Formats: sequence, C-alpha cells, structure tokens
Amino acid sequence: MQWIETNIYTTTEGIEPLCGRLYAVGLNGVQIKDAADFNDFIENETQYWDYIDESLESLKTCETCVTVYLTDDADGRELLSHIRGTVAELKALDNDGKFGRLEIELSGINEEDWANNWKKYYKPFNLGKKLLIKPEWEQLDDSETKDKVVLSMNPGHLFGTGTHHSTQLCMMELEKYVSKGDRVLDLGCGSGILSILSLLLGAESAVAVDIDPAAPATAMENLAMNGISPERYSVLVGNVIDDVALREKIGGDYDVVVANI
Repeated sequence: MQWIETNIYTTTEGIEPLCGRLYAVGLNGVQIKDAADFNDFIENETQYWDYIDESLESLKTCETCVTVYLTDDADGRELLSHIRGTVAELKALDNDGKFGRLEIELSGINEEDWANNWKKYYKPFNLGKKLLIKPEWEQLDDSETKDKVVLSMNPGHLFGTGTHHSTQLCMMELEKYVSKGDRVLDLGCGSGILSILSLLLGAESAVAVDIDPAAPATAMENLAMNGISPERYSVLVGNVIDDVALREKIGGDYDVVVANI
C-alpha cells in the first residue's frame, strides 16, 4: 500500500477546529507540528528531557501544520476531496484570518500526477436497478449500456466519483424518488454528480450549490459530458449559512433536496 503525506498549514488557534473537521470526515489520526506547543514544552517541562535532539530544532520556528496520510488509490482521492471541502468551509468562516493560510500540500508526489494516477482505480460500475456510473475516459459498448441510465463523470479534484458509500446511497434514493418534471436542489454538490444524475432521471431542472469555487466549472463540464442543456442547470458558490444573497438566489420550492455533505 502506498501512502500520500497530506500537509494542511494553519496556526496554533486553527489546530482544534481543523482537527475537529478532519475527524468528522473520517480521519482517526493526525500529526501536529506547532512551534508554540513545542516551545512551551521545552520551557515548562524540562525535567522530562535529558537532551534535545538536534533534529527537533526546526520545530522551534516551524509553520503550524496538521498532517494526515491518505492511501494512494480512489478511496484516498475521495477522502482528499472531503478534506478540501471542509478546509474550504473553515477558511470561509475564518473572517479574521486567525487560522492561517489553510492551504493543502501533498508531499512526496506531484499533485497533478496523483490526480491522474488514481484514474486506474476508477472503473465503470452498476448501481441500483438501472444506474451505470462511467468515468469519461472509459469506452463501453452498447451491450454494457443497454437499458441503463449512464452517467459519465470526471470529478477533477472535487468530491463525487460515486464510489463513496454516502454518494451511492444518495444515488439509489434519487433513482427511487426523482420523477419526470421535478425541480431538484443539490446542497454541497462537489462534482455535480447527484444533480446531474437527477436530470438524467427525468428532473426538469436542478440548482447546485457548493462552497468550493471550482465547483461550477467542474459541474458544468460534467453536465456537457452527459449531453444535458445548460438551461436546465445552475451552479452557485457560497456558504448558505451566512450568505443571505445566496439564499435568495436559491429560493423557491423544490420537489427533491439532496445533501451529501
């Protein structure tokens, strides 16, 4: 098993809220480097030290960093998408900049290379009674797609390949409940996978919302990939918790609301 070191840069004040969010998306262990914590230990707990190894000297001035390790496969990539989303939410809430730059860096591998390498793990799969989820770079023959609702996807770096259990549960529920002519709202849309599937299942229109500014471009690319008119679909960016103007844009009645967050 190959592992990817994922470093998230923050401040001393940002450690607790960041770690809380990481635990919430399913990460059970993190490593923390924090100069303030290290220097406090050196000053106040010296009775526990016979000597300070020279390799630890860099901790005195290091930028605060929370590190997690992700598997180098489709599951790890899906988890990275979760991490990106929750870090983006925290950054949007940090109006005073107390939590630092909140930027993510992958160590030991070029991020672009990893974004391409994971594709070998992302293969077409069937779901529910008639759904077929297909990466856009995979070619299928007519016998494989017969009587199927085929959803082509290229999620980029956003959450929503269809491989995550919560995504699959949402998709199967949409298959059961979306009816012809429905109006759908997708909160936390990521790649747009759920709202685009709703349109393929017969919904008349869909509104998708995400806090990640990359969502509109990725979702609209996936929409076009599935041959759906952009007139039936809109993607909005922002935090629905505190953005009144965004809530007004979303406003209206919906037949189906989906939130895979």
